[in-house]
Amino acid sequence: MAGGSSGVSFLGVLLLAAILVQTVAVTVTVLYFTNVLNTMKEMFARSSVSCLTRADLRRGHVRSSTEGRGDPCWQVTQQLHILIEKSLSQRYQREISSAVRDEVSRVLPSLVMEDQAPSRPKIAAHVTGSLAPKAEREGGGSPGQRVQGQKISWWEGHNGLAFLQEVRLVDGELVVPRPGLYYIYAQTYFRHTHPEGEEGEEEDREQRGRPMLQYVYKKVSSYPVPILLMKTSRTSCWSRDSQFSLHSAHQGGLFPLAAGDHLLVTVSNASAIDMDERSSFFGAFLVS
Repeated sequence: MAGGSSGVSFLGVLLLAAILVQTVAVTVTVLYFTNVLNTMKEMFARSSVSCLTRADLRRGHVRSSTEGRGDPCWQVTQQLHILIEKSLSQRYQREISSAVRDEVSRVLPSLVMEDQAPSRPKIAAHVTGSLAPKAEREGGGSPGQRVQGQKISWWEGHNGLAFLQEVRLVDGELVVPRPGLYYIYAQTYFRHTHPEGEEGEEEDREQRGRPMLQYVYKKVSSYPVPILLMKTSRTSCWSRDSQFSLHSAHQGGLFPLAAGDHLLVTVSNASAIDMDERSSFFGAFLVS
């Protein structure tokens, strides 16, 4: 019985000693590998710093591309150099582009303004004089009540120098397609023929000194009477020795218009208008 108790005690001591030895071995192993990892970490940090600062360059040795292709430090350095060069190149390009643009805007501001200006629809019309029957020219158009002069209703909108872009021509009137600020202009060319004979002299005497008038009106749907936008007049002395006299009346200006507004031109004597396309014309275009 005593021999059995001593055997159990011996086995317990042996087991305790084995656990103690294993614990010491594990502790030593952990301490060893921790020391090794710390050493490797320090070596790697020193290598990285040396790689980035190119310590070999300070020693006067520069590796060729063939010698350094297998060196990870050389590859990292090359990639870093490429990244820095690309970043600097992009920055310099932006700075140069900005400097060039500022200089161009200072010297030629119109170019930059055109580049920055928002696109606007091209709305314009230029109608010119055209040949019309004599009865129509002598009678003139009928612009309605409270309108001075005779309306010119035989404008040409498509042939020759005339054009219509997003604007309609209806009975000698331009129809505005959309609201905005428009520049409106008109020119009429008066050709006065001097009649012969006593009756002609009396008629010429009556006509001499009478002003030649040109009006530009706007018709709106909300107002029953056309609105006078511009008016110009000219009084000239006509020579008795000449067969005819030529005089022109021109005017233009900026006006706000609404969609559907009508523009028309009237003159004091429609039968005296020379309707050559380069002499008599009428138009408008959108500014903003």
